[in-house]
Amino acid sequence: MSEHHHGHGHHHHHHDNHFTDMEARVKALETVLTEKGLIDPAAIDAIVETYEMKIGPRNGARVVAKAWVDADFAEWLKRDATAAIASLGFTGRQGEHMRAVFNTADTHNLVVCTLCSCYPWSVLGLPPVWYKAPPYRSRAVIDPRGVLSEFGVTLPEATRIRVWDSTAELRYLVVPERPAGTEGFSEEELAGLVTRDSMIGTGLALSAEAVR
Repeated sequence: MSEHHHGHGHHHHHHDNHFTDMEARVKALETVLTEKGLIDPAAIDAIVETYEMKIGPRNGARVVAKAWVDADFAEWLKRDATAAIASLGFTGRQGEHMRAVFNTADTHNLVVCTLCSCYPWSVLGLPPVWYKAPPYRSRAVIDPRGVLSEFGVTLPEATRIRVWDSTAELRYLVVPERPAGTEGFSEEELAGLVTRDSMIGTGLALSAEAVR
């Protein structure tokens, strides 16, 4: 069963099925510099991947880990995610207004932006290519369970899937369930279990064995 939360306010966003002026300029500059042998596209791809997968999502992982170990912080995160996240120093463009949604034993949350690609950069870094792609943006709403299965997440039929539609005004952070067997883990070790995809809802937190 899915619940969809729409109500976009994308007043200043370009749809990404066409390059924006800035994207076109960046692409042209990259092409020229590559042709002159001044940059290596593979190196750029590696840097972008690092920010997508490692550096950027570490902020969000720290937020989740703190929520797992600190009940007061978790309550604050539920009540006012923007302020709670800012208290850890994570603020800035694309993350001004945040809402945290918590996975439970019977509810799984999935985040999408159906009109373009609104994404909480301050806690998750750069958005992955698939998040911006039309197939994900449309199918996550129409068939969230099918999309999750394609990401390797198979949930019990009884689990409710709630689909949250990001907007220019409000972005979401999924707080995945804390993995079993992590009672003695430090906050830093717990953060190591939190993946970018688990904070979008297309993945789950890693198992306890992943870091020990």
